[in-house]
Amino acid sequence: MATTSDIRNGMIIDFKNGLYEIVEFQHVKPGKGAAFVRTKLKNIRTGKVIDNTFRTSEKLDEVRVEKHKKEYLYFDGTFYVFMDSTTYEQLNVPPETIGNAEKFLVDNMEVAMKLGPTGEILGIELPIVVEQAIEECEPNVRGNSASVSGKKATTDRGLDLTVPFFIEVGDKVRIDTRTGEYIERV
Repeated sequence: MATTSDIRNGMIIDFKNGLYEIVEFQHVKPGKGAAFVRTKLKNIRTGKVIDNTFRTSEKLDEVRVEKHKKEYLYFDGTFYVFMDSTTYEQLNVPPETIGNAEKFLVDNMEVAMKLGPTGEILGIELPIVVEQAIEECEPNVRGNSASVSGKKATTDRGLDLTVPFFIEVGDKVRIDTRTGEYIERV
């Protein structure tokens, strides 16, 4: 059991007959009345995000999550296939478990697979930075380099992002997986 003072981003709790990840939280101490914690909770299975307020005296049922390193191999059309690098055991993971991470997955990428108390796969944790090739982008226009904004581009994995004007089709770029934003050209 955890208290509301233990709340942190990424914490997984058993709440309303489901597993929820705390996406955002804010401790509020109003001038009058008791303090409370406002949270945004994301259902692990459905991806639905709900808002909830907890009193500071409330106890939360934190779920113990283990992280195991796995290597992403490929998508077979139905499942994402991961492999344990030590035992060479392969796991088939359904797309709904992967969620938005699919656009960042690159063959042979090492990820941390989050497993629940019963061994069920709750999701994956990506590395902070990934490299992908630019497949589509607007052409360079002379004189655009002074602008602060960038141009729209699409990577070979289908990720849409904004890149600087000097980026061309075929360039490899580094992307922050937390925000989905361009970092630098490789």
